[in-house]
Amino acid sequence: MPAIFRTTLALLLSTFLLTDGFCQKTANKHKKSTAGTNGAVELWLTDPTDSILFKREKVAQSAVSNQSPTIKINKLKAYQSIDGFGYALTGGSAMLINKMTPAGRAKLLHELFTTQGNAIGVSYLRISVGSSDLDDHVFSYDDLPKGETDPELKKFSLANDEGNLMPVLKQILAINPKLKILISPWSPPAWMKTNEETYGGNLKPEYYKTYAQYFIKYITGMAARGIIIDALTIQNEPLNPKNNPSMVMEAPQQADFIANDLGPALATAKLKTKIILYDHNADRPDYPISVLDNKAAAKYVDGSAFHLYGGKIDALSTVHNAHPNKGLYFTEQWVGSPGNLKNELKFHVKEIIVGATRNWSRNVIEWNLAADQNQEPHTTGGCNRCLGAITITGDAVTRNPAYYIIAHAAKFVRPGSKRVESNLLPGLPNVAFVNPDGKLVLIVYNDDSSSRSFNIAFGKKAVSSALNAGAVGTYVLN
Repeated sequence: MPAIFRTTLALLLSTFLLTDGFCQKTANKHKKSTAGTNGAVELWLTDPTDSILFKREKVAQSAVSNQSPTIKINKLKAYQSIDGFGYALTGGSAMLINKMTPAGRAKLLHELFTTQGNAIGVSYLRISVGSSDLDDHVFSYDDLPKGETDPELKKFSLANDEGNLMPVLKQILAINPKLKILISPWSPPAWMKTNEETYGGNLKPEYYKTYAQYFIKYITGMAARGIIIDALTIQNEPLNPKNNPSMVMEAPQQADFIANDLGPALATAKLKTKIILYDHNADRPDYPISVLDNKAAAKYVDGSAFHLYGGKIDALSTVHNAHPNKGLYFTEQWVGSPGNLKNELKFHVKEIIVGATRNWSRNVIEWNLAADQNQEPHTTGGCNRCLGAITITGDAVTRNPAYYIIAHAAKFVRPGSKRVESNLLPGLPNVAFVNPDGKLVLIVYNDDSSSRSFNIAFGKKAVSSALNAGAVGTYVLN
């Protein structure tokens, strides 16, 4: 089967009947045109088989096939609102971006954070409070010699972020002022912890209130620099003590900290930053559920965050069903170097872009935005195989699997859109959204072993398409 047939979109502009079959129109009555010309549908395709990388495809108009299965979109049945799609802007990512020439940096940031032309429209970022393991060294904002403490946080300073992270964030916000930012700590200052180390250990109970004020100082300090924090998670991977930095915070500790310290501190400071709990794998839905069962904590909590290094994505729906008034967020998934586009599309699109949003997630964040050609920088003990969405070497930029994974959603599913109903067909995982401007967006992945043809029905219109095995298509429907 020729590649042009496998990736051609057939468009029927007339009204059709959703009965035993579609009204048939002969293909020779229509002329070939681009998606922008007919105005009814756009197809953006990534197809590893044909080496097509996030490309807007030409559209041919012809009859809709009643021999193919149909994905039916019902925009009248809406689910959660969408906050956005994006990446973790680690300290290392910011450092590499900041080292680019002004012209190279400006070009890259416009490609990432606008929707113009082939730009991908990132709308959500996650940054670390202090260092993550993808900074070039471990730090907090109140590091002291062993044996010293600072319960009043008199030595608190954001200086470590002033060299790279803040300048890059300010340039991004100048491009997209509505960008949402989530913050996550990997560890508090070592002197607040039971083991007085940057990795592992627990937060000492006597420093709960101090740590709450640490968050307040961070959020207000960033706001003073024009960087507004939309939401925070209390601890990255609270059940993982092996990273550097890291800290363990069990569910009862997190509930106590939220109810008695962090929640009241944010309220007293009149800050609107959302509290999002957990921020770890989908194999432990009991963790967020138990915290949300605590009414004293739950009243301060917006929702729960997940990664998918363990468990199944439908655990998000388990939490939603237990607490349907609370939000769900997907905050991290890595791609290991050297990366395999076909394999990564299969997992990330199927399980995360489609899976997380079909299970109530309001966002998707991939880990991480950028690394160099050696997967650096990282801390001693940090991830040495984390492949950035882009590889930066000087001003040269290589686009890796996570770039395309996020592009297929971020560019088209804009903040404020809603997920809407679409039926699942065997071998064609999909998810649909309606944007604030009324346009429908459908993301489809072909999980079959061969090319698949299918119809898309929306309102009184239908389109017909085909995708190669392992290809993903984003359809923008008017």
